[in-house]
Amino acid sequence: MPTTWMDTVVRQVRRVGDFPFPHQAAFILDNPIHRKFVNPAAVAGRLALRGDERVLEIGPGPGIFSVQIAPRLPAGHLDLFDVQPEMLDKVKHKLDRAGYRNAEFHSGDASNGLPFPDKSFDVAFLASVIGEVPDKTACIRSLHKALKPGGRLIFQEIFLDPDRLGISELRTLAEPEGFDFASATGSRWRDIVEFTRTER
Repeated sequence: MPTTWMDTVVRQVRRVGDFPFPHQAAFILDNPIHRKFVNPAAVAGRLALRGDERVLEIGPGPGIFSVQIAPRLPAGHLDLFDVQPEMLDKVKHKLDRAGYRNAEFHSGDASNGLPFPDKSFDVAFLASVIGEVPDKTACIRSLHKALKPGGRLIFQEIFLDPDRLGISELRTLAEPEGFDFASATGSRWRDIVEFTRTER
């Protein structure tokens, strides 16, 4: 795919540090042009939430998906986990401003385990995040523990992301850790790849 102007900007910003996407550059992710391109409302709709689930979003960044997921959980709960407390502050401000009070915020490195009891979540969602996690296998293993049996692990990967993992790479990562491939859908711009947590 030809390099776009957004791809060029993202690559230059990422020079600030190899991991993660710097919170100082959150405006690149949270602006009308990027939101139109990514269409967070449509992606949140693809999660097909009933409304009573407990959802874990890893690496929410400035919250462009979080603010679309929260209203889809009127009887549920959203937990947000990010390595950068500054990003969580941005999400909290966004959710508070929108009037959503069904979220909790947790900071840590997804390579080092997740601070949740086993079998806590119905859904885990990662949007353009797994490629930035230093120990991807450890992260997936922790997600297997955190999800309930039959729980759904959903990735969104956009093609302009320099850290993007393709469908086959996600399968190679997730399936050995106790996830069954469920589906892959998307467009010329992104993949949405879903797995189901099995017992091991």
